[in-house]
Amino acid sequence: MIQLQNVNKVYELGGEKIYALDNVSLEITPGEFVAIMGPSGSGKSTLANVIGGLDTPDSGRVVVGDQEITEIRDKALSKYRNSKIGFVFQTFNLHPDYTALENVMVPLILVGMKARKRKKRARKCLRAVGLEDRLKHKPGQLSGGQRQRVSIARALANRPEIIIADEPTGNLDTKKGQEIIDLLKTLNKEEGVNLIIITHDAKIARQASRVIEIKDGRIS
Repeated sequence: MIQLQNVNKVYELGGEKIYALDNVSLEITPGEFVAIMGPSGSGKSTLANVIGGLDTPDSGRVVVGDQEITEIRDKALSKYRNSKIGFVFQTFNLHPDYTALENVMVPLILVGMKARKRKKRARKCLRAVGLEDRLKHKPGQLSGGQRQRVSIARALANRPEIIIADEPTGNLDTKKGQEIIDLLKTLNKEEGVNLIIITHDAKIARQASRVIEIKDGRIS
């Protein structure tokens, strides 16, 4: 269960307070697939970043499972991100000089997994996204859809409970974009992970079990 209780995130711009999140309360049940929609600057990415531990609210509580992540800092927060959250970004965020296999192994290195074990796990994740024949290819040798599949494999590496995908189809054409959404939906169904997709595309949002609309930092 993901619970947000009266969460606020405030920025100051030119002496004016801007509420990226304004008293947001929300529950997401285990295994649920939700889409977060809203115009640019509405607070949707901030909402996802607060859940993912990339951003800290100024007030309120964020509870994931039995852990209140608003009460932890630094090292414990990094452990939370690396063990429970899988991030998928619009820009892929792959290391250009690493192969697909090496990119997927990065989060496994961070948790100290032994070389043989992490290589086996990375291969399994790439196989799950249909890229077992691209293990030694670097990002520049892959299509946009293939690069996004590598980033999904990397997100799966540490067996996360939650996948957060921020505009995962933004750099892809319609066909490739839908292939990525279908893959994420399959992982949500078969692996039982929570899937949170940030999108401005109503066609993508309609495929979720629930749509959360946010505007001016408030859930509408």
